[in-house]
Amino acid sequence: MDLLNKSTVKSLLLPGGLLLAAAAILQTGWLTLTVPGLIFVFYAAVAAGLLLAWRFHSSRVFFALLVLLLAQEAITSFSAGRVPVAGAGRVALETVALLVPLNFVHLALLRERGFAFPHIGPLFLLLFVQSTAVFAICRAEPLSPSLAARGSRHAAAQFLLPSYILWILVAAGVILLVRFLLLRKPVESALLWSLFAFFLALHFGGQGRVPLAYSATAALILAVSIIETSYLLAYHDELTTLPSRRALNDAFLRLQIPYAIAMVDIDHFKQFNDQHGHDTGDQVLRLVAAKLARVTGGGKAYRCGGEEFTVVFPGKTTGEVVEHLEQLRLAIEAARFRPRGIDRRQTPRGPDRRTGRHRGRAQAGHAVRRLAQVDNSPALSVTVSIGVASSTQEKSDPHQIMDAADQALYRAKDNGRNRVETASSLRRRVRAKTAGIA
Repeated sequence: MDLLNKSTVKSLLLPGGLLLAAAAILQTGWLTLTVPGLIFVFYAAVAAGLLLAWRFHSSRVFFALLVLLLAQEAITSFSAGRVPVAGAGRVALETVALLVPLNFVHLALLRERGFAFPHIGPLFLLLFVQSTAVFAICRAEPLSPSLAARGSRHAAAQFLLPSYILWILVAAGVILLVRFLLLRKPVESALLWSLFAFFLALHFGGQGRVPLAYSATAALILAVSIIETSYLLAYHDELTTLPSRRALNDAFLRLQIPYAIAMVDIDHFKQFNDQHGHDTGDQVLRLVAAKLARVTGGGKAYRCGGEEFTVVFPGKTTGEVVEHLEQLRLAIEAARFRPRGIDRRQTPRGPDRRTGRHRGRAQAGHAVRRLAQVDNSPALSVTVSIGVASSTQEKSDPHQIMDAADQALYRAKDNGRNRVETASSLRRRVRAKTAGIA
């Protein structure tokens, strides 16, 4: 798996890394906001993020924002507006520095299930218990007037966290990074950058202009991730992660002559789906999409729907892309995979499943044998048929070129599948027949 390709790095750095870099640059004095202004920005970012998360059923972002809000409130309540040198303020800051990364890792590992009460109830209870514990611990460490005075004189000082908390922060960051590299979703990236931004807020004492700016940035990163997720759902196919038909239509608006369009279709996909099940069919779509995403020649792949894909080559002609499409076809043909499990449609239903608990070990042994059969099953492979056409001065509409490529694709199917056909080959045959009649 190519974990560090250009697309992955871009999705990792944008928008979270960009927002954090902008916040760091603004601290150099380009833009100075007062503390009340930064407090307003923080609460506005949290409120907007909570509303967006609720509207788009993103409970993980919702609770991550709640964690930041409760953490900031704890620091503010026990620090009296000063950098917590010692006493209750320092205890609050260290406790928050310990709990925030643990909560972020917990939320990252959770499966998104919206706002169903069985899912969010335990999370609300967990945050309530943590808040009560922080309050009880900090109340046992009152801040004396002398410590408050020391805090005011160190308003711009950096705060050194205990080494064990730093190691927990580093471990949490690594887990969130690995989680993003595996899933490549905006929320995973936002959790990582938000944690980093909030760590900077803690590093600078949690109170004052600079820490509040980083706290506001942490909340803003999470809020923006909801918008980024909505964009991906609108313009990318969720199963294959390739750009969707809407993104293809937008790409058509920017095309200029010359360009080539290839239509790619998986051979016998319906028969394959019926024989092996929809779960295995989804594996096939992901496999083909992964190969299409790495097509050479400057092409970009899109999923049009079902088992049909489109590859657009800006600035290319048919002759320039045929070799790249042939390499793509061979790469897909050579790929092998094993089904990951038994399709749910093949699982027995009705009374037989409900009597399983009475069969005891016999049922368990049957399940083991079925899993062994799946593991020992032969590797599967698929092939694709490809049709390609390019623009001309007389025919420059992308939809017309797409139709011509689609006709070439049908010709590839009729000629035996697992091949590349060009629209120009049909024109050459027509001219040959015309010359023969003449």
